[in-house]
Amino acid sequence: MVVCSLDMKKDQFRPRDDGEELLGPEVPYLSAIGALMYLANSTWPDNAFAVNLLARHSAAPTKRHWTGVKNIFRYLNGTKDLGILFQRNADSNMIGYTDAGYLSDLHNARSQTGYVFLHCGATISWKSSKQTLVATSTNHSENNCFI
Repeated sequence: MVVCSLDMKKDQFRPRDDGEELLGPEVPYLSAIGALMYLANSTWPDNAFAVNLLARHSAAPTKRHWTGVKNIFRYLNGTKDLGILFQRNADSNMIGYTDAGYLSDLHNARSQTGYVFLHCGATISWKSSKQTLVATSTNHSENNCFI
């Protein structure tokens, strides 16, 4: 999935532009986002970031955002035969990774922080969230992890 462009005018996940038409009540945007959030939290963590980006626009979704929802559904349909595989002979130690991305949300000047834990080669726990503080550099972004 193409996440975003550094040029905010080209970012397809930007907030609604002035004059851009909102989706009507006949489009089940909120229901779709709710279903995708359930899948992201329960069984399909690889689409969590994309769902998070689209959920930010639940109050004022546009046709552009609805296209993003349909793209995620197409991805899920194409990967429904994949699953988490615990390797029998893998190292049974738990491994954890963490990272922070500086200025991940250009519209709110927020950075993104996340972690993932693996056991026997499979993801067992993960989290990704926006930092509560505005980081003024990549160094501040890394130091604000999990505050």
